[in-house]
Amino acid sequence: MADRPAPRAGGFIIAVAILVGTIGGGLMGQPSIGLLAGLAFGVAVSVALWLRDRPRAGR
Repeated sequence: MADRPAPRAGGFIIAVAILVGTIGGGLMGQPSIGLLAGLAFGVAVSVALWLRDRPRAGR
């Protein structure tokens, strides 16, 4: 059990992407679209990290 590496944190990436998207969208007058774009980007990056991390976790 000590040989397994720790999984990467994808939730942090989602949270930062939402904040950046909301701020960027707010500067352009569309904070809701920015929030959704940030959410989509954050989820996509987190899923990519999860898929890449699966073989390391021993699954």
